This record gives sequence, structure tokens and C-alpha cells, in this order.
Amino acid sequence: MTELQERSTKKLAELKAYLEKKVAEHEEEIQTLRSFLEIVDTLLAERSYRKMEIPETVMGTPVVAVAGSQSQSIRTMAGVHLADIYVEGTDLRIVPSETVKFDMNAAPLRTFLIGKVLEPMKAKDVEAVQKQELSPDRVLSYKLDQEGNILKQLQIKNFGDDRRLNEIRNGVRWTLRKMYEKTIGT
Repeated sequence: MTELQERSTKKLAELKAYLEKKVAEHEEEIQTLRSFLEIVDTLLAERSYRKMEIPETVMGTPVVAVAGSQSQSIRTMAGVHLADIYVEGTDLRIVPSETVKFDMNAAPLRTFLIGKVLEPMKAKDVEAVQKQELSPDRVLSYKLDQEGNILKQLQIKNFGDDRRLNEIRNGVRWTLRKMYEKTIGT
């Protein structure tokens, strides 16, 4: 190898070391930025809920205001009303907006909300019953009401504690927003 080739090779090795160092620094910064972004997303999600008055009827069914009941509205970031969540004791109902049609077979509903949020909670409750840590009448259950392929209501019984309630709310919010995005093609 000539002296020129050796210097050139040495410079390339130094350049490679410099680039690897910079890439490592940027990857660390990207991880930090992603952590901050996750925190901001969580805060935005919590603040995107808007309190709503409970309507006298929802789809012809009288809504009974239970002591300690709460309702929240789920909206897109642009403010489009997607659904209302009614919490009544340890039960909750998600009632989609009449202006938006959610397909029962859409992947976010089946694979994420049911498959990754509700079913694991139900399985954990069943396991707790088998270990005699939970009464069988306290096991989470859910029911999807539909008209054709359109989701009309999701009822969840025995959601458990506040942590699980928040997990369900966040899952529902994410699911409905993704389903809405798919319906408008964004």
C-alpha cells in the first residue's frame, strides 16, 4: 500500500469513527425526544376529554344518572366529536357519535381495543378468580352492540380500579381516533 493510500485509509477510519460517534449521540437524543413526546401525548390525551351533559336519551334508551356517574366526550385533535363515555359505578358505556359510523370489523377495534386491552384484562380477572383473589361476579365483561356492521355501543362491566379505567379510556380514545382517521382517509 502506498503512503497516499495509507493516509487515505487512516482518514476514512477516522471519518468512520467520527460518524459512529455522531450517530450514537443522535440516537440518544432521539430516545430522549421520544420520551418527551410520549409524555406530551399522554398530557394531550388527558386534556382532550371534555365534560358533557348527560343527554336524557341515547338512541331511545333512557339514561339513568347514577350517583357518582361521570361522562366524558372523546374528540379528534381537530375537535370532531367521536363518542361519549359514561362511567356508572364500576361499569362504563361508550356511545359513538351519531354523525360518525364505526365499522365493527375494523382492525383497531378488534385487534387493539378488544385483543390488546379488554381480553387481557378479562383473562387477568379470570385468573384472579381461579386463585380466589376475586369474586366471579367482579370479572370484567364487555358487550358490543351493533346495527349491521356499525358499532352502536360498547358496554363494559366491572372495569376494576382507576388505573384500569384510565387504560380503557386511553385505549378507546386511540381506537376511535384511528378508526375515524381511516374513514376520512388520513
